[in-house]
Formats: sequence, C-alpha cells, structure tokens
Amino acid sequence: NKSMKFSHLNLFIQDRIATLKLNRPKALNALNKEMIMELHQAVEFLDENDEVRVVILTGEGEKSFVAGADITEFKDFNKKEGRALSATGHISLFNRISNASKPYIAAINGFALGGGLELAMACHVRIASANAKMGLPESSLGVIPGYGGTQRLIQLIGKGRALEMMFSAKMIDSETAEKYGLVNKICDPEALIMESLKMANSFIKNSGDAQAAIIRVVNSTLEGGQGFDSEIKEFGERFGSAEFAEGTKAFIEKRKPNF
Repeated sequence: NKSMKFSHLNLFIQDRIATLKLNRPKALNALNKEMIMELHQAVEFLDENDEVRVVILTGEGEKSFVAGADITEFKDFNKKEGRALSATGHISLFNRISNASKPYIAAINGFALGGGLELAMACHVRIASANAKMGLPESSLGVIPGYGGTQRLIQLIGKGRALEMMFSAKMIDSETAEKYGLVNKICDPEALIMESLKMANSFIKNSGDAQAAIIRVVNSTLEGGQGFDSEIKEFGERFGSAEFAEGTKAFIEKRKPNF
C-alpha cells in the first residue's frame, strides 16, 4: 500500500522521501482532533513503509504551517478533559513523531504558533521560510503549552529564551529563530521544499538503521517523561481556572483578555 487517503493531509512519496502536507488552509491548518488522529495514522504508516527513509512535514498554502490548536474545540473543557486532551496529543502524535524510526524535517512555511510550533519541535530538524513566524502564545489564553512545548523549547533554545517566549506569548521571526537555534536553516519561501529535499537527500546517503538508533539514544535522555508528565498535569489544571475562561472568551470575542 503506497499511499493513504486523508481528509486533512496530503501524502506524497517519491525517491524514498515522503512529503506530508497539512491541508486545512482555510483554517490556517489549525490542529483539530481529526487532524491529530490523521497525522498519527500517517506517522504509523510511514514508520512501517520500507520505501520511505525521511519525512518532510509542511503546511498547504503560503500563510501557515499550523496556526495553533483549534481553540473552539476545547474552550468548555473541564480539568479532566483538559488533561486528557494533552495526554492524547503527546501519546498519539507529538511523542510519536519525536520517537519515529526515521528523521522528520519540519518545513515551516508560515505561522507556527502554539500546537503548530510544538509540532515543528517534535520533528527532528526544522527549516523555515523567511516569512515564518513562531511562538507559544498559550499564556495569553490562560493556559500553557500542552503538546510538549514547555520541554522541547527549553531543549532547543535554552531556558532563558524559552521562558521569555512563553511569558511574553510573542512571535519571533525566522532570523531570530535561526539565531536561537530553533530552526536549522532559513530560506526564501519558494526554495523551502527544495532545501528540505536537499537536506533529506543528505540524510538518505547514510544508514537508516543508524539514524533510527541515534533517535532512540538521543530521546532516551531528552524525552524521559518527567517534565512531559508534569506539563500534562498542569495543562489540565488550567481548565479549572478563571483566567483560562477569560482568555479563551477574549480570543473568541477577538478582544484583549483582562487578567
């Protein structure tokens, strides 16, 4: 079975490279439950597919990689549902990509915010187009990153910068992201896929078996679970807070929250 049919994803396999495109451009590729499950299925499928050595993950359209999670889906959740939302995301998608048996390259083609940046950070390396913008704006909603963001951002850019990004909820541009080490490389928007393919081909020259082992060993230290477990618990707790209720209400009403 060379390909699968998805409603929110386009999957294309050629020359041992799979390109996985997030395809909800009207919603700026926002991550909803259905998209997370489809991505999970795609990762499982690609892990088992011997014809594929490297996966490129990118967004459809010029504007957005993933503009975040679909807030309307969870604004009325309670703590238990919030915690389950985070845990399910970790297990079915974010840790699943991070622990995949082959390298994932995130080609960030625009906004990568909240869950979108968390998705890019779950990939093993990142290339951004010059117009990309990245951020973890969760604290502006009275919540915290819930898909591994608190852990992966500090690993990639260090504690001080990561905390500043999470406290301010502000976006950074691609140049800043490169300077921070959040992305490996930046390029013109029209060259993004070509640069990603070039990088993928430089990986394919080497042993896939060794690369799978490298991922396992690196993750045995960095994806140990304690911090991730704590993130899931704290994420769930926010759903009982007055500030989360105000933050999400303000977001939906398109006004500034009053904290």
